Amino acid sequence: MGSLVTIAHCFSITMSNLTLAGSLLVVSAALLWILTTRSQNRPPLPPGPPADPIIGHLRMLPVEHSDIFFYELSKTYGKVAHLQIPGRTMIILNSAQAAIDLLDKKSGIYSDRAPSDVFKLMGWEHNSGFLPYGKRFHSHRKMLNEYFSHEKCADYLPFQTLEARRLVQNLFNNPERFNDHLNRFSTAIILRIDYGHEIVSDDDPYLKITADVGYCLTHCVPPGSNLVDLLPIMKYLPSWFPGTFPATQARSYKPIVDLLHDYPMQDVKKQMAEGTAKDSFLLTHIEGRQREGSDYPYSVDDVKGGSGVIFSAGADTTWSSISIFMLAMILYPEAQQQAQKEIDELLGPDRLPEFGDRPNLPYLECVLQETYRWNNAVPTGISLHLYLFQHYELICLQGIPHRSMEDDVYNGMFIPKGSIIVANTRGMTLDEDVYKDPHTFDPSRYLRGEPRPVGQYGFGRRICPGRYLADSSVWIALGSILSAFRLCPITGSDGKSIIPQEDFLSGITNHPKPFECMIIPRNEKARGIVEH
Repeated sequence: MGSLVTIAHCFSITMSNLTLAGSLLVVSAALLWILTTRSQNRPPLPPGPPADPIIGHLRMLPVEHSDIFFYELSKTYGKVAHLQIPGRTMIILNSAQAAIDLLDKKSGIYSDRAPSDVFKLMGWEHNSGFLPYGKRFHSHRKMLNEYFSHEKCADYLPFQTLEARRLVQNLFNNPERFNDHLNRFSTAIILRIDYGHEIVSDDDPYLKITADVGYCLTHCVPPGSNLVDLLPIMKYLPSWFPGTFPATQARSYKPIVDLLHDYPMQDVKKQMAEGTAKDSFLLTHIEGRQREGSDYPYSVDDVKGGSGVIFSAGADTTWSSISIFMLAMILYPEAQQQAQKEIDELLGPDRLPEFGDRPNLPYLECVLQETYRWNNAVPTGISLHLYLFQHYELICLQGIPHRSMEDDVYNGMFIPKGSIIVANTRGMTLDEDVYKDPHTFDPSRYLRGEPRPVGQYGFGRRICPGRYLADSSVWIALGSILSAFRLCPITGSDGKSIIPQEDFLSGITNHPKPFECMIIPRNEKARGIVEH
């Protein structure tokens, strides 16, 4: 009898297992049918090149100048293309209209960032550029927009004018160090507005912090597709374990990034105690927190993060844009001559440009817009670098692309939720359907009706909050340099001009490779303006 009970019990268990297995089989089949049906019903991904199994397009991605690689893709696969890398779908936008349609008009679903444990380890977790889309991101944007609105930036114009005069004076005194002077000009403006700090010497501690943080940003393994970001558990593994290099490197850079956030806060508080603090972004929020306490809408970390993103991001692109302009003036002297003719006719020989002159200098405005278009300081918002580390091939995203938060369809093409969206502004500015002879620096194209470039300061809800300040800084620098100096190539020992190459360093920003030039006061009256 006991044996029969045992047999019956075993039979019951077997039947239960069979029932469970059958149920799982039915559920799995249903899910497979749903996924297959959805796949069949949804539109295809944007076109793209054939991919390898498992690794997708990883082997195709270039070591540098990914903006040109993306642009070349558009010639074969269209202005909206896709690439696959492990764990990611990348949507490449080489069309200004596509970027506007998606990142501007549908910004509610295209404003996210891919999470990055690496950048959190480095100390950037309070930086608005890396925050995921949500309540805290909105808070940070509000904090920055309040200080960099179009109306607020009008208050900074006198200081920008003063720094442009100092730039001209420095170029007159030491023209061979023009690159240092351009860097100092752009950095001085940011430091004054962000921290109320004025640069008085080349060994200024803020310049050292700027240089160190810049090194971190250009040598780090950035967010998105390194192994630590793809497999966050790796950040807990020892440094000798293959693939953990991004986390190890991030920890080594953290003291530098922390100094960026902590030193100015301590310095401004010290100045407040001494009664010497000048009006600045940081002073405004320190005083706000002291006045309102816990009712203040921004935490200490918010304030540090906000001031840090201004400091780290504000100077480099301005410096790069002015460097690109100077290279263009040497390579295209006819554009320089036409701009100087317009300036002379309006201003005469007695003064340098003021911001009030901007509406009356249309060709100078065209030179500015063509500088943005010809070689944009941020050509993609993403540069691709392949790192080989202990047999692991990593693709690293420099710059910060957008990420889609929902499935979407654009012009019959499917864009999956979680896709990395790359707005390739370089591809947009080389679009032959929009620009005639796009590789040529030709400011007159805008007088003929070609559209001004878009995207040099980003798109949608991630657009640069400091764009008005940056644009004004670049304009006053361009106008002042053209008014006071003639830019020429240097002369070799054989008496022939040495024309610099149109060649650029590939990184977060698009800097011309080092080049030499002659910076000559245009005449004795111009020399007098500089000396005055």
